[in-house]
Amino acid sequence: MGDYAVRPLRNGEERAAFDLTKLVFHHGGSAGERWEVEREAFLGGRKIGAFAGDTVIGLTSSVRTTMRVPGGADVTAAAVDGVVVRPDHTRRGVLTGMMRRQLDDCAARGETVALLHASESAIYGRFGYGAATRAKAVRVQRIRARLRQDIPFEGQVRMLTAEEAVEAVPGLYRRFARRPGMIERPGSWWNLYVHRLLGKVNGLHRVAVHRGVDGDDGFVVYQATEERSTDDPFAGAVLDVSDLHGDGPAAVAGLWRFLLGVDLVDRVRAPARPLDEHIGDLFVEPRACETYRVTDHTWVRLIDVAGALSARTYRRAEPVLIEVRDAFLPENEGVYRIGGDGVERVTAAPQLRMDVSTLAMLYLGDRRAGSLVSSGRIEAEDPAALAHADELFGTWESPWCGTSF
Repeated sequence: MGDYAVRPLRNGEERAAFDLTKLVFHHGGSAGERWEVEREAFLGGRKIGAFAGDTVIGLTSSVRTTMRVPGGADVTAAAVDGVVVRPDHTRRGVLTGMMRRQLDDCAARGETVALLHASESAIYGRFGYGAATRAKAVRVQRIRARLRQDIPFEGQVRMLTAEEAVEAVPGLYRRFARRPGMIERPGSWWNLYVHRLLGKVNGLHRVAVHRGVDGDDGFVVYQATEERSTDDPFAGAVLDVSDLHGDGPAAVAGLWRFLLGVDLVDRVRAPARPLDEHIGDLFVEPRACETYRVTDHTWVRLIDVAGALSARTYRRAEPVLIEVRDAFLPENEGVYRIGGDGVERVTAAPQLRMDVSTLAMLYLGDRRAGSLVSSGRIEAEDPAALAHADELFGTWESPWCGTSF
């Protein structure tokens, strides 16, 4: 393995590993202050490090959770974050060694998939991850955003104190986390959430809850970013929305009505929303809402291909025979018959051939097989099978994670 060793962190090595993540991600501020705030969440993950002697030169972390798949089932998952290599040890196989050890560990734990948010999109495909969900960033000009008169106006919105939000929001999120790609937020995630509410991490966040006729049915977490300057002393603030979930259109409309009613604000900005959420349709002038970026959101790695494929449901269509290649976890390789009646591994000749990273792009319903053929990701031995694959894997709503980690 060269001049380094890969192994789990031992007691007493956590602080050095934490400092390494802040160095690689260029996080400013006092490392000591950040450690005191983020220590509990950092220790909540499973840490695998790369060491040159006693010095930590790389780190990858994961925490056990679940991910919703089409059909409503939840699969066991590893949420991966904090993947770093010290700048003077890159391109020496350190990352490959850590990712191999981590995937082997996840497989040994019986986890079906791993997922992450990629800081660089060129990195993770070679380890079998594929961009399985996308998200769009939107901004709404407050002065132009007049809600249509026929938009339902039911219920009320109330702001919560930090203490109230800590008690209320986790339960609300669990009720609303039904879209494919959404995850159960682990305890370490909620620990950092508390610090965001208290202003100890990334500024002070506010929480508001929508209450409908049957009780609380939506919430939003946001913070204000001041944009006044000497050149523009009358500029209003921007509300940055980090979390918005509603159980139905009335709750979502009510939360947006609330955000756009906050005084001294010019714009509301939401950097990661579902592709099929069309906020502009709420307004008399739809162009008051601008989509300014669409990008990959969650990358998924199918650790147990047979288990992952069997966990989700499929639309009714002709079965498709897919050959999966997986150099990193070769036990996944083979031909799978996928149909509305289930999944099985077979010895028949395949109709479609693809790498496991491409299968991940199809898995939650975000991408179409036809488009992946045109980009060279799928080899079609039987072109007619592409339409069947599109129907089988299709979902009625866009997959989306909605949780940063």
